[in-house]
Amino acid sequence: MKKRPIPIIIVSVLFILVGCIGFASHVQELSGKPYETIWVLFLEILAVACGILLLFKISWARWIAVAWLLYHVIISSFNATSEMIIHIVFSVIISVLLFLPASSRYFKVRAST
Repeated sequence: MKKRPIPIIIVSVLFILVGCIGFASHVQELSGKPYETIWVLFLEILAVACGILLLFKISWARWIAVAWLLYHVIISSFNATSEMIIHIVFSVIISVLLFLPASSRYFKVRAST
């Protein structure tokens, strides 16, 4: 499969956008709480990296993306229930998109070449 499936493009762009926007918004906090902020900035860079790696057919980037999402579900469980529910819904939707048959075929082609 030469063409990227639409679900992979959507998820990749979402991860890149969320990572860039999150990085830009959290970098201002570096002077206040540097240790916490460094971890948050690392997670934002990880989101961007996942998005880019997904576009380059790196299969294990799907698992990093799912782990990134689950981490946010865990973190949001300490906040409002509605926030946790939203994170769970996004996690399920994005995980389904990453593991659709068309998405799986897209990543298998690279593994066999």
